[in-house]
Amino acid sequence: MQKMLRRKAGALALAAIGAGLAAAAPPAGAQAAEALKVLDRDHILGKREAPITIIEYASLTCPHCREFHTTVVPELKKAWIDSGRARLVYRDYPLDRLALQAAQIAECSGDARYFGIIDLLFQTQEKWATARDPIAEIGRILRIAGISEADIKACLADEKKGNETVLADYESGEKAGVTGTPTLYINGEKYNGSRLYADLDAYLQKLGK
Repeated sequence: MQKMLRRKAGALALAAIGAGLAAAAPPAGAQAAEALKVLDRDHILGKREAPITIIEYASLTCPHCREFHTTVVPELKKAWIDSGRARLVYRDYPLDRLALQAAQIAECSGDARYFGIIDLLFQTQEKWATARDPIAEIGRILRIAGISEADIKACLADEKKGNETVLADYESGEKAGVTGTPTLYINGEKYNGSRLYADLDAYLQKLGK
């Protein structure tokens, strides 16, 4: 997967990922703990001071991620995030070049619109991800959010604007031990349960006692 990103994401992606992985790595446990620290640049849904932190690594072209975001996240938001008991930290782990570009477009949309764009991209994933011209289709879909095709072209032309954050997310996922999407870490521990809301809720209930 890493080779795929290097081949397809362009010179900046190659430099960013290659430099990060070439550096001397600390022990695996320490490396994962460092990667899972919540940073100022992170996109956070909910209150920053919430006692439970859920970090999600997802790819915008991943069908399992779409299912999680369209069925589980709304329930999670209603029961845990809106009440201040948990916060969701969303990080990109693009599985292909299209996911990388879609993530970059979301980054360029700005903090105020970010989660709305992520939700819209997941809800319409089947439409744009299979289109003959996916980027043009994303442009048509995002008009409702006030993002023009010109905005998207400018965003993708300026690789630094969104790429650096997306690739930093990807690198942190590599260091944390992500092998697929969606992957969840809850209060620093990898969640190995099912992605059904009832099972996730039961796990959170134990932490919340």
